[in-house]
Amino acid sequence: MRWARSVLPPLVVGVVAIALWQVVVTAGRIAPFILPAPSAIWDELVVQRSNIWEAALASGANALIGLVGGAVAGVLAAMASSRFRPLAEVSIPFAAVLNALPIIALAPILNNMFESTSSLPRRLVAGIIVFFPVFLNTLRGLREVNPIHQELMHTYAASGWTFAVKVRLPGALPHVFTGLRQASSLAVIAAVVAEYFGGLQTGLGSRITSAAAFTAYPRAWAFVVGACLLGLAFYLTTLLLERLAMPWRTRLIA
Repeated sequence: MRWARSVLPPLVVGVVAIALWQVVVTAGRIAPFILPAPSAIWDELVVQRSNIWEAALASGANALIGLVGGAVAGVLAAMASSRFRPLAEVSIPFAAVLNALPIIALAPILNNMFESTSSLPRRLVAGIIVFFPVFLNTLRGLREVNPIHQELMHTYAASGWTFAVKVRLPGALPHVFTGLRQASSLAVIAAVVAEYFGGLQTGLGSRITSAAAFTAYPRAWAFVVGACLLGLAFYLTTLLLERLAMPWRTRLIA
């Protein structure tokens, strides 16, 4: 019953919205070249399913590598900043500057720095975008240490590294996964948008621009749906990893 209460309302709203979308476009209120009907997009999804799958694998690989690299860098930087306060005063503004970098400016610059057949620029874009939410949330969690745990580790004369690994990082896991949930979707967005600016034409972003350039708008929207499903898969995987890493939180919520 609890699953039904959490899943059914958004499912019903989604079905109603798609039905209204279909009716409005079919009735001629919206031109198909502006917004194709869901039925036309579905037809293209069926026809292009193998191409969408291959493009999603290419974009997903770039997003995954960028997500892992950016998350590891964010966690390590947060651990170092929580250990040395002067480093935190420098790293937080620097991370904010990285977060403010627009993808449309960053992607072309990185594409020009590497070969046109290299996927590294897109992975770097995804990693840079991922870094900020993971770093900021992890740093916040590392600073919220239970005073009792801190006093106990001081009593045991634990080293700074032992204190960080045994107390700070496990206690910061909820914040780490909060950052990862945000970053999982951002990684897909960054990888797809970075594909608009040259490089290998194998991902979802390049397929969307190619279909739109040939006015095949239902096909372009089919690849957009593929990108949405890819982002959803990343987000759900992050939720699953969170449950596996912190099963006690699931029990507490239940």
